[in-house]
Amino acid sequence: MTVLTISFQKIRNSDVSLVGGKNASLGEMIHELAPLGVNIPDGFATTADAFRSYLHENGLDASLSRQLQQLDSKGLGNLQEVGAKCRELMASGNFSEKLKTEILEAYRKLLGQEDISVAVRSSATAEDLPTASFAGQHDSFLNIKGESELLDAVKRCYRSLFNDRAIKYRIDNGFDHMQVALSVGVQRMVRSDLGSAGVAFTIDPETGFEKVIYLTASWGLGENVVQGAVNPDEFYIFKPSLEKGMKSIIHRKLGSKEHKMVYAENAERPITNIETEPFERGIFSLQDREVEILAQWSAAIEKHYNLPMDIEWAKDGLTGELFIVQARPETVHRQAKKVAGKEYKLMSRAEPICKGKAVGRSIASGRVCIVHSVADAKKVKKGDIIVADITNPDWNNMLQKAISIVTNKGGRTSHASIVARELGIHAVVGTGDATQKLYDGQIITVSCIEGDEGHIYDGKLDWEEKEVSFEALESTRTKPMFILADPEKAFRLSFYPNEGVGLLRMEFIIANSIRIHPMALVKFGELDDNNDKRAIQAITQHYHDKKKYFVENLSEAVAMVAAAFYPKDVIVRMSDFKTNEYAELIGGKSFEPHEENPMLGFRGASRYYNDQYREGFGLECQAMKVVRDEMGLTNVKVMIPFCRTIEEGKKVLETMKEFGLERGDNGLEVYVMAEIPSNVILAEEFARIFDGFSIGSNDLTQLTLGIDRDSATISELFDENNAAVKRMLSEVIRSAKKAGVKIGLCGQAPSDYPEFAQFLVEEGIDSISFSSDALFRGIENIKIAEDKVSKPA
Repeated sequence: MTVLTISFQKIRNSDVSLVGGKNASLGEMIHELAPLGVNIPDGFATTADAFRSYLHENGLDASLSRQLQQLDSKGLGNLQEVGAKCRELMASGNFSEKLKTEILEAYRKLLGQEDISVAVRSSATAEDLPTASFAGQHDSFLNIKGESELLDAVKRCYRSLFNDRAIKYRIDNGFDHMQVALSVGVQRMVRSDLGSAGVAFTIDPETGFEKVIYLTASWGLGENVVQGAVNPDEFYIFKPSLEKGMKSIIHRKLGSKEHKMVYAENAERPITNIETEPFERGIFSLQDREVEILAQWSAAIEKHYNLPMDIEWAKDGLTGELFIVQARPETVHRQAKKVAGKEYKLMSRAEPICKGKAVGRSIASGRVCIVHSVADAKKVKKGDIIVADITNPDWNNMLQKAISIVTNKGGRTSHASIVARELGIHAVVGTGDATQKLYDGQIITVSCIEGDEGHIYDGKLDWEEKEVSFEALESTRTKPMFILADPEKAFRLSFYPNEGVGLLRMEFIIANSIRIHPMALVKFGELDDNNDKRAIQAITQHYHDKKKYFVENLSEAVAMVAAAFYPKDVIVRMSDFKTNEYAELIGGKSFEPHEENPMLGFRGASRYYNDQYREGFGLECQAMKVVRDEMGLTNVKVMIPFCRTIEEGKKVLETMKEFGLERGDNGLEVYVMAEIPSNVILAEEFARIFDGFSIGSNDLTQLTLGIDRDSATISELFDENNAAVKRMLSEVIRSAKKAGVKIGLCGQAPSDYPEFAQFLVEEGIDSISFSSDALFRGIENIKIAEDKVSKPA
């Protein structure tokens, strides 16, 4: 018997040929995941058989085939004409009484006694497959109410099988047009127009990093997020912490959320976009507990399918309930294996014209082509950089000509972002003003190598690029580790050959992410009413306790790095600003003394127990305790810089203990920088109170040779290869080995000078940390050195 409609309750994932990938997935989740607590709105689907009967009973098969046979399948010069005629044919048909009756009976059963609206979504039998999933080929309709509106929406879904973009999609993926059928899913609408909605990926969509769930959220219906029409809130959730029931949100970013999509009382236009209220833009559209629930559901969906998943969710504003409304396989990174890395370096610098979120990691230069609609397709040339307010699926044909995409709106789950990844190009989204600042024909350079932020420069800048094979790099006994300052690069760098992070510079995080002097937050209530206080109030307006702003932002920044390299060691150096650098932070001038030589002054360990900074150091300790004890990232170790004496080291450890961060507690290891001659001379004594050393070769060279490393006049005398410096290095490594503690070095010299790497290897150093652009060269130098050391003389 031919089945024309079927309840979601009776659908399984094996029914793709009957109801398409989208509806099959919904039925599978209702059957398998609803018992685990995952909420999925109920509904029903028209079947592929119903679609075929519609074609047959209206005599459309032969007419559609004739039209499609006339299509120029290579050049697609007549695609618009053929597509329009196919859609006219589909619109001309009528439902049989049997199909009409079954659709309306299923609809009435779904509604029961409630007066609700439904979402009507297309689900083709060739979409959302693991090998073929392209964003938004067919149409969906929201806030459909009433039987006549429903039947009209179903017919419009049928018609959308012959959208120009859908026809091209089938050609690109090798599907026979007449063998693809269209099912229509009819699903209870979640009143997210009064709540919020968004998208979750069970893998980082930018890098393919698998240990996180990336979730976006915005007010109103989720179409704005999917289409990239808003800059949403962003959250990263660390899966291992989530599984243990620990604090799992390791990063959050407030989106501007300029508009929200809501219901409209208009049958022809049932939804509309309105501006969000200022207070809505200034707060997150999900609470932390809701983020964690959605993450748990997303993890359960991924586990069930055993695939990275792309998931749409919605929150009902009337009931506060959360729902999963769609799930499909993520295709860009699922099968990718990182075997090589391409390194880029800009050779010339300029001020960017505009900035946005970076999608991909590359640089390209080309001609600007500003696109407002599909009508602009003819002016797009191969090799152009398409600049637009937002993109949409109708543009896929012209987007394939682009070498980069730039948009005013959107986040990392927007259509422009998804298409850029699938096309293997990079994009800068959410710039806010690219279409105003750029103009047709302008030559620009689009750079996505600066971490999270993408930059657009005027003109063609020079850059270098080289590809390095990970497989070609041989493993070494000496551990290669990273020197890091920017947490937003951590996921990408985690794929490189490494043994963790030997130096994470906390002060860079404070300067770039927090921007406010810790003591200005501690003493906020005592600050004079001036520009600094007003700036702090504006930045921290949603924090009643200003100290929490520091702890939350620092802990999440460190957590991003710790999660990226988990369970490998991540050694976090506590803040090592000099007084003049601290003073540059907002509110800093009120708390910092003026020093003639800050390099040798009130810095490092001496600050941590001093009343002038002690409470600020307490905030640093609290943040590290959150990362380790609440998030479960116990791979984090802390390191004390510029510790001049044994007594000072003991004072710092005691101060840390008073703030709840005790050496040995929950396995905490505390390292000390070896960067002062006293650290070398008394290394065995330092090893009794600390768990290891990290050699700061710059400061150690400076203080051994008596050279101000910032002095241009005597810069030629600064040399880590100097015999006196090498003797210092040899001595501290020997002492660490004798004491049985680990020792590493952070610096540029081992990558620049093979002979310096050989010297360290010969001395038996445990690890060497490099900046990311020096890692490959550094590993090669370590390998050369180890081969020489292992050969008999």
